[in-house]
Amino acid sequence: MEVWILFYEDIESSTNEAFEIRRFQAEAKELGIDMKVFSPEQFDLLVTDQDRSTVLIDGEPHTLPDFLIPRTPPVESGYFSLAVIRQMERLGVEVYNGSMCIEAVADKMHTHQILCEQGLPTPVTMLAKFPVDLKLVEKHIGFPVVVKTLLGVNGTGVFLVETEEAFNDLMNLIGETNPDIQLIFQKYVAASRGRDLRVFIVDGEVMACMERRAKDGGFKANFSQGGSVLEFDLNEEAKQIALKTAEVLDIRIAGIDLLFTEDGFTICEANTFPGFKGLELACDINVPRSILESMQRRMAAKQGEAYAAKS
Repeated sequence: MEVWILFYEDIESSTNEAFEIRRFQAEAKELGIDMKVFSPEQFDLLVTDQDRSTVLIDGEPHTLPDFLIPRTPPVESGYFSLAVIRQMERLGVEVYNGSMCIEAVADKMHTHQILCEQGLPTPVTMLAKFPVDLKLVEKHIGFPVVVKTLLGVNGTGVFLVETEEAFNDLMNLIGETNPDIQLIFQKYVAASRGRDLRVFIVDGEVMACMERRAKDGGFKANFSQGGSVLEFDLNEEAKQIALKTAEVLDIRIAGIDLLFTEDGFTICEANTFPGFKGLELACDINVPRSILESMQRRMAAKQGEAYAAKS
């Protein structure tokens, strides 16, 4: 079995993302899986009906792998990486995760539209429109209010604005300096201040869950933002919310973030490129191995179906 990873950084760098790619490589070697890591910029996309078994990398044809793992968020790596994923899909490569769910989840407003359509709990969310109608925000969301950039990742571009005055000042500044920025406003969930849950799902199965806590009483609980992590025992309600979220968004490798409410849970957001360094520190789980073993099961099922069709 051959697996490619699409990654945009130097895999020897000190970032959490590069560390996780090295974890994939180590586990693949132990499992006897042929794994290669490529940057999107190494690809040349040639759309043709003459050859659908290879793709150009560094100008040379390479036979397609069995699976592709994208680890290149479009918000950071741009349109080209998404085009590479689409090309691989159209050529028949099985992708964890696919381009359509990556696009849907990258857009936080679209994500909440999909989840609400399916009756899943989410905070009240409003798309910003400049000039911002302060009275409308106060009426439907209230203060404090969470302000998010539409395409932020890993806790970046997320702010808690405590008062109407501070919100008005921020919107005036943004309106003057960057009126084209895309923002959403969300109802603040006070019961979850400084803590949330990250539920890690692979192929429709909950693998682990950790509680993340912000440092020094802060607002953001992300591990990448310095938050602490510990294993959390999910109850059935939270488990079903997380599984349904991954299902309706069609995410095979999912990090579903849940907020605590007074009487249960609500969905903060979903992630198609979930980091797992913190999860492995908090929980007794081998994330890369779980993902690769999922691929092995799918490969075995395909081979069994092909054998049965020939018999």
